[in-house]
Order: sequence, then C-alpha cells, then structure tokens
Amino acid sequence: MLNIQAGATAPPIAARAFDPSVDDYARVKCAIEFISDRWRMQPSLQDIAAHVGLSSSHLHQLFKRWAGLTPKAFLQALTLDHARRLLRDRASILDAAYEVGLSGPGRLHDLFVTHEAMTPGEYKARGAGLRLTFGFHPSPFGEALLVAAPRGLAGLGFVDGDRTAALADMRRRWPQASFVEDEAGTAGLAFRVFDPVTWRPNQPMRIVLIGTDFEVRVWEALLGIPMGRAATYSDIARRIGRPKAARAVGAAVGKNPVSFVVPCHRVLGAAGALTGYHWGLTRKQAIIGWEAGRVAADG
Repeated sequence: MLNIQAGATAPPIAARAFDPSVDDYARVKCAIEFISDRWRMQPSLQDIAAHVGLSSSHLHQLFKRWAGLTPKAFLQALTLDHARRLLRDRASILDAAYEVGLSGPGRLHDLFVTHEAMTPGEYKARGAGLRLTFGFHPSPFGEALLVAAPRGLAGLGFVDGDRTAALADMRRRWPQASFVEDEAGTAGLAFRVFDPVTWRPNQPMRIVLIGTDFEVRVWEALLGIPMGRAATYSDIARRIGRPKAARAVGAAVGKNPVSFVVPCHRVLGAAGALTGYHWGLTRKQAIIGWEAGRVAADG
C-alpha cells in the first residue's frame, strides 16, 4: 500500500459511464508507479503531474473523470490505513453474504453476478469439446481479454502490451478447448462488466467457474466480498471450512480466471498489506482506488 499521509478529501462526483475511447489508465498507472517507487519521499501532486506529463489541474481532471476522486483522495484510498478500514467486520460481512445471497443490500455498488460451476468431469477434460469465444476490449484498467463459454463469461484478464501473452494465459487454463476470436460477440459482455451504469440487480452477469472443487469454493467465497470491503486469505479459508488452508486459498485466488468480476483484488494480507495479483500489483491498486470512488459517490 502507498504511504500517503491522511488529510481532508474533496467530495466525490457521481459515477460516470465508462468511455472506451479515452485511455486514462495509462496515466493513472504511471502515477501509481511513480508514487510507489518514491513513497518515502512523499512526492507532491505537482511532482506526480509533471511525471505523467500533465499540469496539476489536468491531473485533477484525470482522476475526477476516471475514479470520481481528487488525486489526493485517490492516493489515500491506497494507503495501509485505508486497507485496514476495508478489513473491518470482514468475518460478519462474509457470513452475511452467504445468508442473504450475492444480491443483498450490502452489494449496492457492485456488479450483480449469478454463477455456476462446471462439473468435475468437464474440468478434468481440460476444455475438450468446449468452444470458447474471446475478444480484446477497452476497460478502465487497460485493455481486457474476455472469454465466453456458451453458459456465460468464463475468463477475464488484462493485457500489458502483449495480447499474445494474455491469450496464452487463458489457453493454458483450458488447453483442450477451441478458442475462436469474436470481438463483436464479446463486446456486450465487456460493456456490462466495466460500465457501472449497466449494473442492475434484475440483470445479473452470468459467469461460469471452471476449476477444481476447492478452487470453485474459494472463488464463490470471493463473490461474497462486497465493493468497499476486503478479506484476508485466512478469512476465506475459514469461510469455506478449511481454516488451516490459507496457503492453498492463496494459490486458488491467484488462479481466479474471471478477474474483476470475481473480486480477487479484494483479498489483502492479514494486516492490510497489498499482496500479489496475477495481473500486476499496480492494477490491483488502481482497481481498489477506482472502487473507493464508486463507494464514495454512492454514499
């Protein structure tokens, strides 16, 4: 987490529709990396703006547009103190999620999801006989790769310069499946995932979880962590009835095939420390900060 001193924050603006024609993430990523590399020096907002090639006023506009927060408020959302606040009451929150389901009132800010798991036989077949369509699309967190099965969204990853690497990552998960590029067919999924304006409880996103029984149980537990909250690996282990399996839970979290939708980015270290993320720690920080803006805007 970033070590930014606490201070007053400006009120957030309402969440805006995602504009795929505007690539704000590249500069947001650059700003986060700059701060992370120099956190002991506490660089000023003017320093950050200069590093990303913007004036201070344009940096302000960038973060307001992208996250609904001022740069200072956004960076405060990445501090260890904020992470610890996310972990408050986490056990009761996970319990409540299972009692009321994934569309309860505590999920006010979230994409609503309905899920099913493929059978053990389907998983062991490693995708044999399964036709998966895929497409690359803009997202608030850089270019995203979406993979769809006939029954719903099966994969979501991110691209860092090389589309081939992102696609190979998904192919390794289901090596016997047939992958067919269909950008037009997956565009609607991308729009629904990344545009908060479309998040409605009566129109849940359908996802398909393809993994071992243990992995699926972990991923289902992740779905119980609402936006604006977090859990630890030990919390998840206890939730699935395997309290001594925190390390195995960590491995399953790292294999989550449907990033962002299944919110593995909401899992933190026991003391609130930022831990690994398959698609990069900077992106995890960006998503956490972006979600802080969503929660603040919705009150």
